Amino acid sequence: MTSTVEVPCWNLDDVFRGFESEEYQKAKNELKSLLETLKRDLTDAKPPSDAKGTANWLFELLSRIDRLETLADTLSAYVQARFTTDTRDSLVIQELGKVEELLVPATTILVLFRNMLARYEKRIKKAISHDARFVDYTFVLEEALMFQKHQMLPQLEDLAADLGRSGADAWSRLQDSILANASAVWNEATGERKTMVELRNLAYDPDRNIREKAYRLELSIWKTYEIPVAAALNGVKGTVLTLNKRRAWESAIDASLAQARISMATLEALIATMEESLPMWRRYLCAKARLLGLDRLSFFDLFAPLQNQGAVIQSYTWSDAKEFIVRQFGTFDKEMASFAQRAFENRWIDALPREGKVGGAYCTHFPAAKQARVLCNFDGSYSSLITIAHELGHAWHYENIKDLPSLLSQYPMTLAETASIFSETLVSNAAMATMGEDARVPLIELHLQDACQVIVDILSRYYFEHDVFKERAKGEITPDRLSDLMLQSQAKTYGEPLREDERHPYMWAVKGHYYIPGLSFYNFPYAFGQLFGMGLYSIYKEEGQSFAAKYRELLRFTGSLPAAEVARRAGFDIERPEFWQSAMKTFEHEVEFLEAQSNTR
Repeated sequence: MTSTVEVPCWNLDDVFRGFESEEYQKAKNELKSLLETLKRDLTDAKPPSDAKGTANWLFELLSRIDRLETLADTLSAYVQARFTTDTRDSLVIQELGKVEELLVPATTILVLFRNMLARYEKRIKKAISHDARFVDYTFVLEEALMFQKHQMLPQLEDLAADLGRSGADAWSRLQDSILANASAVWNEATGERKTMVELRNLAYDPDRNIREKAYRLELSIWKTYEIPVAAALNGVKGTVLTLNKRRAWESAIDASLAQARISMATLEALIATMEESLPMWRRYLCAKARLLGLDRLSFFDLFAPLQNQGAVIQSYTWSDAKEFIVRQFGTFDKEMASFAQRAFENRWIDALPREGKVGGAYCTHFPAAKQARVLCNFDGSYSSLITIAHELGHAWHYENIKDLPSLLSQYPMTLAETASIFSETLVSNAAMATMGEDARVPLIELHLQDACQVIVDILSRYYFEHDVFKERAKGEITPDRLSDLMLQSQAKTYGEPLREDERHPYMWAVKGHYYIPGLSFYNFPYAFGQLFGMGLYSIYKEEGQSFAAKYRELLRFTGSLPAAEVARRAGFDIERPEFWQSAMKTFEHEVEFLEAQSNTR
């Protein structure tokens, strides 16, 4: 365990010096004014009749929308940053609500802007065709026109947003509330109860009896709540189907692909590679079962830690972590290392665990300040080291696009994990190389465990959601049928290594991703991000440090080009399976290592 004396809290003064500061109030007032004037101006927007006038008018409009995005993202990120480091602060909670309310008109402005582009599409395209100012905006404008074809009339979009608060969004909150508040008696003698979250966390306990007890209690809770949670899922998916039909999407997957900025060819290549890799992942699961002394795994064994007797796994002080990460970043790119050094020195990382602070980790950015911040909970473990590297990867991603207009720096989730996966791989491989074989066994298994979830479990979720949309289009789906579909999906992906009588029929109730009305198939982007980052790392190992400049350029274009074009600029094709196959092969040597270990014990 590291000393808490040296572990930092972040400094946000470069963004705002508090809610009462002049710069914060000025930003809120400017945002409010922009929202009002843009809504008014776009309602009856009409470009000048001449080409030069049209180009100047559109560029000025884009500049105003860009400023709106900059202020909205900065204010939202700042309030969230304050909230996540002190969730008990009533002032912060009040301000969070005020900022959310302030941003309500933003959706209408987006709809009006897209409608204006469509109304004057020919005139605008002709006016900007030879204007260098719009070269980088080509894809963003084409994307806006594409989404315009899939939106309802402004008043209907407003109505859908208003109804969503008490409709699909409310169903989503119901699932979240049940997950957060449901509990069961853990100890009959003392009356001790454990919440659903606590029970799910016990999946990582080294004691198999505890894991199994938690698993069975969890299933019993979901059995109790299956009717309202199934109603929530039916409500969300039914709403999505209705709105997709109104918005002229052929299917939910088509809408998801557009949001992810990838083609069906890319998705098919990705899914095919995931399916082809299943035998390798089943070999891993069999090896883990042997290392745990089991014939086959039950669902409650998937996250079981391997206990290596006598293994010494290095711990890190904050200074150790800082020095190691900066040094490893430097082996790839000196600029990346210099950035990480600044992040540590300028207190851009909030790493000190404390009461009122949320768990986990994330990276956020503040476009108005052109800076990023990282939140984590450092405890000196190997896992903490890798988490910092992961989140600093996100921050390095932002560093490479911070000088671009906000409209050109909004990258999709498929590309969001690019730099983070790359960075954590860079650091984890180096850290692993310093450890003895006994220490590497549990850490390699942990890496495979995480990757198995991203490939095997994500594939089961993809299958499940595909089936749910198909059946929901015909009518309501019962809780029993939802559980059947989930078990069928798990059987297709996990296969023989996972006991058929001890899988998890209620994973449809667990995963909040299914309950996000505006984002269907929130599963395959995780697999995309994992393999995309690993694929880039494989290319780096082949090309060496010369890849660093190409990598920076790739990151720079993630917000202004479709994913396939971003990849082509780096020299590979994500619409063909070869890239994904090469990325998947990076796990093969770890599986072989674990198999060898399992066969000698």
